[in-house]
Amino acid sequence: MVYVRDIMTRDVATLELNDKLQIADDVMKLGRIRHLPVLDEKREIVGIVSQRDLFRGALARCIGYGEYAQQKLLNQLTVKEVMSKNVATVNPYTSLQQAARLMLERKIGCVVVAEESRLVGILTESDFVKMYAGPL
Repeated sequence: MVYVRDIMTRDVATLELNDKLQIADDVMKLGRIRHLPVLDEKREIVGIVSQRDLFRGALARCIGYGEYAQQKLLNQLTVKEVMSKNVATVNPYTSLQQAARLMLERKIGCVVVAEESRLVGILTESDFVKMYAGPL
């Protein structure tokens, strides 16, 4: 059986509750990633920000405005204002089949991998694609 731990991404970029959305946007663009777990001061998982959250939370409010207005808004809003609090989590020993079903049922692009509320990785749609694509 193949488990989440076998294909998950272990080196995960994260955000903190009071980070500005500009940081989230920059990290996503530079790292070419779409999901960022949010950690509290105890380093426990409290939310997740996706590209969708950025668009819905910030960019949707400034439709019709230029790049400057968008940047200004991203620098005013914090992660805690737009993050999703209902984070789908699995443990490293969850089967890939169970994780895939959870993602399909909830219509989400990733699950956060945790042990006792501590982040140990993230499993994304891209991880499944990499598994089946093999080495390039």
